[in-house]
Amino acid sequence: MNNLIQNDDMPYEKFIKYGASSLSESELIAIILRTGTKDKSAVELAKEVLSLGAYPRSGLLGLYDISLEDLQEVKGVGLVKAVKLKALTELSMRMHRACASRGFRANSPESVADYFMEELRHLENETVVLCGLDTKSQLMFHTRISEGSVNTSLISPRTVFIEALSRRAVYIILLHNHPSGDPEPSSSDIEFTERVERIGKVLEIRLLDHIIIGDNIYYSFKENHMIP
Repeated sequence: MNNLIQNDDMPYEKFIKYGASSLSESELIAIILRTGTKDKSAVELAKEVLSLGAYPRSGLLGLYDISLEDLQEVKGVGLVKAVKLKALTELSMRMHRACASRGFRANSPESVADYFMEELRHLENETVVLCGLDTKSQLMFHTRISEGSVNTSLISPRTVFIEALSRRAVYIILLHNHPSGDPEPSSSDIEFTERVERIGKVLEIRLLDHIIIGDNIYYSFKENHMIP
């Protein structure tokens, strides 16, 4: 029993002596969990939690996909610990968004993709995000305008422009994720983008880009010269 207590305390001691960067992922998670069970240390419990993630999002990334219910199936992880772990994943996403917002530039597909990467790359369902910009290309708003099943095709351009007009956007950027992780556009993605671009010209709401988010990779219609 004493050995288990020492193992539970070790991540704290290591953190204080050598800093956070010296700890493994399981040791960092063990600090969040605080305690293990009578049969396993907090570090061992953390390793079991991290093993729940399925390929290709294993380890820490797997926490995005694991539900509260699944976490509580692990012996030693009750509701309180499960909530802490899910709160950790949400905090990490918000921290990424806060850092990315400093470099957000509407004319840079990379900075736009980086801003939304952590929000969209982990989603199991295809989700469409609309960004509205003002006359100076400053971001006015961003909102999810569609969330469907994995195989759902993109929404109607009508939905895009109802939202853009109601919020007085001058320019728009579209983003959506591919749950498969491959951001290469499908024929329906290309057709949808062309329709939005044509209608935008008529309504004088220019489509600046359509960015597809994959697993830590993106495809930009602008960068690939698919938008005039």
